[in-house]
Amino acid sequence: MIFLKDVVKSYGHGRRAVDGVSLSLDKGEIGCLIGRSGCGKTSVLKMINRLVEPCSGLIQVANQSSHSCSAVSWRRKMGYVVQKSGLLPHMTVSQNMSLLAKIMKQDQSEMEKRVIQLLGMVDLDYEEFAFRYPSQLSGGQQQRVGIARALMLDPDVLLMDEPFGALDPISRKSLHQHIIDLNNHLNKTILIVTHDLQEAFFLSNKVMLMHNGKIVQTGTKDDFLKRPANQFVKDFVGMAGHV
Repeated sequence: MIFLKDVVKSYGHGRRAVDGVSLSLDKGEIGCLIGRSGCGKTSVLKMINRLVEPCSGLIQVANQSSHSCSAVSWRRKMGYVVQKSGLLPHMTVSQNMSLLAKIMKQDQSEMEKRVIQLLGMVDLDYEEFAFRYPSQLSGGQQQRVGIARALMLDPDVLLMDEPFGALDPISRKSLHQHIIDLNNHLNKTILIVTHDLQEAFFLSNKVMLMHNGKIVQTGTKDDFLKRPANQFVKDFVGMAGHV
């Protein structure tokens, strides 16, 4: 469903921010890109979504090349969730969720039905939350709305950039389990960027550790704990503490 081959990105200062990255995720799979700040993981996510363009390499989603259509049309094929939800503060929850569907001139009654359905999926009552503004929500509630908004057009692919980083530990743990339960029902392909190894191990069986623009190991929790690819992987796991 998501396939990258030898993807390279340089921002003009000589060093490659992303240096020959290859990865694949099948339909229904949750994968996590992990690494220190500046390792290139967010650049990979942005290239998949065409927020930035690669210098070279192949990016495919559902067997289609990223340049098979316009950047706007491409982005509409996938949902995108950012840290702190990215909700527009002057719009209600319902308006935030419906914005892209409205731009695409979807029927108003169908949009409302979809908002009701998605809020239910993320355990938020429509009557209680649909007409609140983001400032009237907790951090966890905002993030749930951000996830619901990303699912509004029913994309096959969901990209998530540090989606839980700003949350308290209880909210994070709750949303971790909710993402797993939700995807067991929806069968989306989800790629999550995180710096938290425990989070990556909990959410995914395909963890991809990046260092200096490269993926240095892909595997499960057991692979990382028992079969680290090199000293960097061993040190990274060690610094993450008990996992």
